Amino acid sequence: MNATAHNPRFHTPLLRAAGIGVALSVGIGVILLAFAWPAITASPRDIPVGVVGSGDQLTTIEEQVSDRADGAVKLTAYGDRAAAVAAIERREAYGAIVLGADATTAPEVLTASAANTAVAQLLQGVATQLQAGIDAQIRSQVEAGVAAAQQQAVTQMQQALAAVQAGQAPQLPAADAATPFAVPTVTVKVTDVVPLADTDERGAGLAIAAFPLVLGGLLGGVLLSILIKGAARRLFAVVIYSAAAGLVLAGVLQGWFGVLQGSYGLNALALSLAVGAISATVTGLYGLLGTPGIPVGAVVMMLFANPLSAATMPVEFLLRPWGAIGQAFPPGAAGTLLRDLSYFPDADVSGPWTVLLLWFVGGLLATVVAIFREHRRALAAVPAVAVA
Repeated sequence: MNATAHNPRFHTPLLRAAGIGVALSVGIGVILLAFAWPAITASPRDIPVGVVGSGDQLTTIEEQVSDRADGAVKLTAYGDRAAAVAAIERREAYGAIVLGADATTAPEVLTASAANTAVAQLLQGVATQLQAGIDAQIRSQVEAGVAAAQQQAVTQMQQALAAVQAGQAPQLPAADAATPFAVPTVTVKVTDVVPLADTDERGAGLAIAAFPLVLGGLLGGVLLSILIKGAARRLFAVVIYSAAAGLVLAGVLQGWFGVLQGSYGLNALALSLAVGAISATVTGLYGLLGTPGIPVGAVVMMLFANPLSAATMPVEFLLRPWGAIGQAFPPGAAGTLLRDLSYFPDADVSGPWTVLLLWFVGGLLATVVAIFREHRRALAAVPAVAVA
């Protein structure tokens, strides 16, 4: 039996044990806060939505949205339906409201479930409100028409009675003399301009893929830092790992699950850059800081960048400026880029590509710096060995 097991001198002091327990509990609280805070504080704010209509119509709809939406929607006027559709396809708007030219022309609500299902449901609610308003107007018109018809009938009856009392033949209206009264039917149309693929009808695939992507990048960075000796070899391994991981992930997400759409090559390149940006950051920090660089990279990517990535909600749902900050890190940029490549080929993707490329190159450059450090240490060690 090990004698030191029962020797108090080799036991951890109680105060230190208590401190470690408290520190770990605080750490759990920080992790919970990092993941729960964005979801708990999420609230739609200034979601870009287009609107098409005349000047008076635009004024009316802006007033209604301002009163009911409480800042959740930001309206942008477009000249016609085609311009609104083009804005949705460029991801400049999540949807649009196309107002009818007159009272009998049905409005149309344009959505894009591929952009975000929550916003599409919000716009569906707008369509329901429009329908309720139209039904109320029609009901008011019908009630007014019925009241007018009843008044006309009462007047004709009074005239007929007066004629009978005067000994005259009453003048009864002809059977076809009554003005026909038609009840208008106006139904708000909802059109999904950019729908989700049949293989991912709820859009859950893209949202779920975000976390394994971050985890895979971190796992690769940590293992490459620990298992591979020599900064130059780590740099080589990161490049190989990123390229291979992108091909594998694209094969699973697009070829197997059907979550990704569009070009397999572009999707694989985007995934490679995403994994590489995270892995290279970890290995680069390890090369610069040593072992402490690994937890620093993990904390930045997992506890900061990942919760702010807006993978499961629109960027506009996050408190400002955290949504924009999240898009400047690999998880957020990767999520936006993959969605655009799959469903929005007309969108401007230069921003996400640039973010991923900068993080990837930055991590590689940090490893290059580590290579030069190792080289200088090796040169400095040669004279010492020679003297010895």
